[in-house]
Amino acid sequence: MEIRDNRIIAAGELGKAVGIIAAGGVVAFPTETFYGLAADAANEGAIDQIFALKGRSFSNPIALIIAELAHLEALTEGISDTAHKLMAAFWPGPLTLVFRAAPAVSLRLTAGSGKIGVRISSHPIAQALAAGLGRPITATSANLSGHPECTTADEVSKQLNSDLLTILDGGPTPGGNGSTFLDLSTEPPAMLRQGTISRGSLITICGKIS
Repeated sequence: MEIRDNRIIAAGELGKAVGIIAAGGVVAFPTETFYGLAADAANEGAIDQIFALKGRSFSNPIALIIAELAHLEALTEGISDTAHKLMAAFWPGPLTLVFRAAPAVSLRLTAGSGKIGVRISSHPIAQALAAGLGRPITATSANLSGHPECTTADEVSKQLNSDLLTILDGGPTPGGNGSTFLDLSTEPPAMLRQGTISRGSLITICGKIS
């Protein structure tokens, strides 16, 4: 009989997961695409743990999940009319919008680019984690850098072998192409990564995308 990883906790223990994040820990959690890694976006020590867990280069930025639009204002230098239209059309959902970052946003998150990617997830557990913390959480995928993304808690457990990680099991996720990344800091907006939401769908809102 296979013994399950004791780092895995049930979805019903969501309050425990929020407490771990609030205390500076890292929690793997399900999203509308793959499992992600949640840390308090205001805690640089917690963010550093994510880079260590993934073997990720500090030159790669980390996107965020927020629970409500009020949190977006503190992260960005401005929200355009186009951004509001995109958010109305595709949030909550797998569209990460990239904005010019506010000065207070950690360089660990922006990788010195001056930009920050943000979305509101459509997965109820991802939403509940961000809402429970009351602040943005990180949204990078829960896998070793360069390895396949994970769609189950057990896959996360096999890839990320660290006692520093707690894994919140919300069942299998859809997988697919991940979230689409659209940079709104340029004119016209620039497609950084084609994901679940198509270029054509975005063009209906933006008019033009580079």
